[in-house]
Parts: sequence; structure tokens; C-alpha cells
Amino acid sequence: MPDSAKDEFLAAMVTEHQSALEKYLARKMDNPDDAAEVAQEAFLRLHRLESPQQLDNARAFLFQVATNLAVDQLRRRKLHFRFLKIEGGQASEAEAADLNAGGASPEQILGAREKLSAIYSAVEELPLKVRQAFLLHRKSGLSYNDISREMGVSVSSVEKYILQALQHCRRRLAALYAAEEKPRER
Repeated sequence: MPDSAKDEFLAAMVTEHQSALEKYLARKMDNPDDAAEVAQEAFLRLHRLESPQQLDNARAFLFQVATNLAVDQLRRRKLHFRFLKIEGGQASEAEAADLNAGGASPEQILGAREKLSAIYSAVEELPLKVRQAFLLHRKSGLSYNDISREMGVSVSSVEKYILQALQHCRRRLAALYAAEEKPRER
């Protein structure tokens, strides 16, 4: 089937289902921005199929892919908060949920922003392949096998890259906490 027919099919899917899909995901994820991002990724996955118009039930497929992506993202979010709790010894899961609910104190928000900034900086410092593997895994949610194919390297290399990235981020956060704990000299 020509690409134009596939494109027309996909455009019709977006028109018919985007709003409902985003509302469904926003209820599931409790965050409209994350919901929009996951919906977009679900449409991209549909686009990557060779002939999505030949699916028996494209809507059901789309919603199932979106559900799977949302569950993966929620798992990563939970792991992220657990990581912060272990590494920082400050954020509990209740506090993490409270940050999302808007009940955080200005100090908590500022602290979270500083930590996030430190993590972004740490990621930017990573060598290109390490950063690419890390972002494909953490941001795009790809499996090690998918990253391996995408980057043209072995799965063990992907594991090594991601471990290297995590260790670097942990060191940077540890340095941030150490700097916060030192008394300020005048």
C-alpha cells in the first residue's frame, strides 16, 4: 500500500482517537503532559508498523500500546523516586506523591529543582554513546535489546553504558549532597 494511504489512515486515527486517548492516559497517569507524551509515542509505534491499516482493531491496538507505555513510565517514575529516596535519604514516596499533588513546600520544590538540574548536567557530561543509551532507556523507555539494535552495539555494551551513566549521576548527586551538608563559611 502506498505511503499516502498509510498516512491518511494514521491521520484519521489521530483525528478520531487522540483526544480520547489523552483523556484515558491522563486519568491513568494523573498528569496531562505525560499523557500527551505517551499518546504521541503510541501513535509513533502505530506509524512504525508496516501496514497499520490492516490491523483487526487498530483502536484497541493503539490503546493497548499506550497502556503498556503508561505502565512502563509509571514504573520508571516509581523507581526514580525510590532512587532519590535511597540516594538522598530525604524524599519518601509520600513526599514524592505530594510533589505531584502541588502540596510541596518552596524548599522541597527548590531542592527538587536543584537535584534535577544536577542530573541534567551530569547527563550532559556523559560521553555520547553512554548518554544516548541512557536517554533511550530512561526517556524513551526502550529495552536494552531495542537500544542495542538502534545503536548497532551489543546488549552487554548497552548494559555497560547505562551502568556507567547511573554511576556518574550517583557521584554527581553525592557531591551535591556533600556540598549541601558542609557548613557555609563567611
